Order: sequence, then structure tokens, then C-alpha cells
Amino acid sequence: MTKNRLEAFSDGVIAILITIMVLELKVPRGTELAALRPALPAFLAYILSFIVLAIYWNNHHHMLHATHHVTGGVLWANAHLLFWLSLIPFTTAWMGENEFAPLPEAAYGAVLLLAAVAYTILQTTIIANHGMAPEVAEALRRDVKGKVSLVLYAAAVPLAFVHRAIAGAIFVVVALMWLVPDRRIERALQRPSG
Repeated sequence: MTKNRLEAFSDGVIAILITIMVLELKVPRGTELAALRPALPAFLAYILSFIVLAIYWNNHHHMLHATHHVTGGVLWANAHLLFWLSLIPFTTAWMGENEFAPLPEAAYGAVLLLAAVAYTILQTTIIANHGMAPEVAEALRRDVKGKVSLVLYAAAVPLAFVHRAIAGAIFVVVALMWLVPDRRIERALQRPSG
């Protein structure tokens, strides 16, 4: 099976999720700058989630670029990832509408954690099915940034109940870690084989 349909479907889903999120933003009543104040939490949540989805899209694109073929297991692992990503608009809206209250923020963190787990499962499934070149697979096995992200997201969920700024800071730190695209795949593909 080729990867083209999987990539096109995933791209479409992520584009729809971003569109859904922006449609959740409410236009403020009034023309003064102060009218924007009530919309600020929802807008900040949108910015964070837009960046998170863009990071997933970017890294998913790189991973599939290095993938030679997909199996049924890869299709299901990808659907699993898309399921958790599809919950980001809901938790983003809930968190933004409630000004980063502990429970919505913890739920947002749980969705981010489970999306990261699903991405790891997808990557592992592709590698286990010999779906990519060995040098790329080896580069992806040493995924320190991915493991650190999982730990930080897992810590953010309970920390949202301690103080919302701590969890929010963790979400921003993880996003900043991934803002520069993962270069491991590009480096592995550029190395001479042998």
C-alpha cells in the first residue's frame, strides 16, 4: 500500500481541525481595544493549539516522507493519532472559554499527552513494519525530545490543579522545543548509506 492516500487524508484532517478552531473564536462586541479583553484567553488557547497542530503536521509530513510503505497497522496507528488530534479543538475551546481553569487545562494536557503517545505508537509501528530506511529508523529510535515531551505533558496534567500557569508554561515549553522541525529524518536521509 502506498503512503499517498494516508498523507492526503491526514493533511485534510489537520486542516479541518485548524479551521474548526478558528471558527470557535467569537467576534468581540464593540470597536474599542477593551472589547478584545474577554476574547484574549480563547485567542491565546487558539494560538497555542494552532502551533501544536502545525508541529504535528510538519513532523508527520517528515515521517511519512521517509516512509516507503504502509500496512493496516500503520493505518490504524495513524487513525489513533488523528483521533486524539481531533479532540484538540474541543479542549482548546473549553480551556479558552473558561480562562484556563484547572479541569479544562488538565483535559487539554491529557489530550496533548495522548496525542504524543499516539504519534510515538505510529512512529514505532512504521519502524516495526520495516516501512522506512534503516538509517532513518535508527535516527528515530533515539527520540530524546519525544520522551521529554511525554514526561512534561504527563507532569502538566496534575500540575494544572496546582497552578494553571505551571501547566500553561509546560505546554509552551514543549511547543517551543518542537517549533524547529525535527531534523533527524533529513539528516539520516542525507547520510551516505553503507
